[in-house]
Amino acid sequence: MREIIVCTFLTLDGVMQAPGGPDEDPESGFEQGGWQKPVSDDEVGAATADWYEGSDAMLLGRKTYDIFASYWPTADPANPFTARMNGMRKYVASRTLTSVEWQNSTLLEGDIVDAVRRLKDSDGGDIQVVGSGDLAQTLMRHGLVDEYRLTIHPVIVGSGKRLFADGAIPTALEPVSASTTKSGTIVAVYRTNGAPGHDSY
Repeated sequence: MREIIVCTFLTLDGVMQAPGGPDEDPESGFEQGGWQKPVSDDEVGAATADWYEGSDAMLLGRKTYDIFASYWPTADPANPFTARMNGMRKYVASRTLTSVEWQNSTLLEGDIVDAVRRLKDSDGGDIQVVGSGDLAQTLMRHGLVDEYRLTIHPVIVGSGKRLFADGAIPTALEPVSASTTKSGTIVAVYRTNGAPGHDSY
């Protein structure tokens, strides 16, 4: 069975919205877009690049798909990540798109939860959910996430879309790895591990 892996950049207060630029996602009046680059470093880039090596597909919501599809097809071919991003299989979840033009992209049809369950049951490698906060939360609510790969950056932005928003399903996590880069970013991998335990001191 294929696994669903959520990969995302977070601020210290848990915001995932618009790490890449001021105009990336201004929804709900978010004014802190582009918060990642000033607090990132080459170790973060190397760690996240490694995350892609064990996966052969991405699962994207419409907004993240639009951002990626407008950039990667014409990105610098000297960047080794360009070929990787363009070559990977992309599955796109959208209620509004009728077609997807970026190479190796497939628009999922019907109920997204059912479609992702079919993907998990199909042959192939792991599938990464990159960005795509609304999609990630839908998958979390239905118990479809197997692993989280997170970079937690040393900055607080105070508002914005959070990966673990109000209403997130309580879930125990098993740590796989955690390290800190020279910029103070925490690079952490966690496996989902059923319901959390409860005890008292």
